[in-house]
This record gives sequence, C-alpha cells and structure tokens, in this order.
Amino acid sequence: MLTVRLPDEIDNRLTALAEQTGRPKSYYVREAIENYLEDLEDLYTAETVYRRVLEGKEDISTLEEVEKRLGL
Repeated sequence: MLTVRLPDEIDNRLTALAEQTGRPKSYYVREAIENYLEDLEDLYTAETVYRRVLEGKEDISTLEEVEKRLGL
C-alpha cells in the first residue's frame, strides 16, 4: 500500500477525469506510474549502453552491417 499526497490542482484534475470516465482515480495513478517507470527504465538502459559504447565495451554495427547480417 502506498499513500501519495497530491497538490489540490492535480487532485482536482484527477477527480474530474475519474468522474468523466467512470474509472477510479487509482486506475489513472497506476497507469501514470507504470508508463513513467517504463520510460525511466528505458532511459537508464540507454544511458548505460551509451556509456559502454563510449568506453569501447559495447559492440556497435552500422545499419548496412545489420541489414547484411539479416539478409535484408
């Protein structure tokens, strides 16, 4: 269980959305957190791989090399 305090403006917007759609506010909070976490995880993965490329620890290929390897 998690308790979150929201500023009145955000809570009011969330309440209005929930009333308009007939869904609970928790549905939208869960969706927002899930989407944000996915984006954040992607960002951290990309930064890690980028750092490894710069350090020469990650192999890279040109588009042409990938297309050739895949027979495209």
